[in-house]
Amino acid sequence: MPGGKRPRVLLLQAREEPDMEAQEQACFLERCGLPADEMICRNVIRDPLPVSLLQAADALMIGGAGAFSATQRYPWTQGVLDLVRAAADGGTPMFGSCWGHQIIAVALGGRVEHDGERAEMGCAEVRLTDAGRQDPLFDGFPDRFLTNMGHHDRVTRLPPGAVELAENDSQPNQAFRLAGLPIYGTQFHSELDAARERERLIAYREYYRNELPSEERFQVVIDSLRETTEVDGLLAAFLDRYAPGT
Repeated sequence: MPGGKRPRVLLLQAREEPDMEAQEQACFLERCGLPADEMICRNVIRDPLPVSLLQAADALMIGGAGAFSATQRYPWTQGVLDLVRAAADGGTPMFGSCWGHQIIAVALGGRVEHDGERAEMGCAEVRLTDAGRQDPLFDGFPDRFLTNMGHHDRVTRLPPGAVELAENDSQPNQAFRLAGLPIYGTQFHSELDAARERERLIAYREYYRNELPSEERFQVVIDSLRETTEVDGLLAAFLDRYAPGT
């Protein structure tokens, strides 16, 4: 974003813990390459979500959710879905990471299901589909690359008009895009490098107790974390291409 006005990002969060709310904000700022004053943060659990929020932002990003699931309905769920649909209808560039990826899918007509048997924790490899190799946002990515994961829900049906961009042996729909629109979702955490992923997994250790019941297994996941070089630049590349702020 050199030489021009920086974009303003509206970040939606679903965090109960103040320390994790702040950590997530820091992660998005780091990966977007933005100063704090260019990010408008709203916690969907407590903050109102009027459509007018979109008028102050060049892009909408949606983070993870810790203890909340896109398969469940909460008192604030409808407001999130309505804002996502308004953003899509109004042409606002939008990027969802993990729970955000799932929420975009649900809001636009897809399906998310709980699937503990295919839960993914720590570092995992994904591969681009044919469509992913041709997508401008993933231009320059290798066919296979490492990502940071932390989920036990997954998108089992894409929204109408969506195109699968990445998959792996565990499951499809690791990344998707609404065809021809600046709307993306990644099941992997595009905002987390290895150090930040470690912080997140430790913070939500109890939430993943069913998938990682023993301390030994949990430590294996922590020890498996690796740098995810390609993904580390994905959010900044999204803003450069679709929301340069000029």
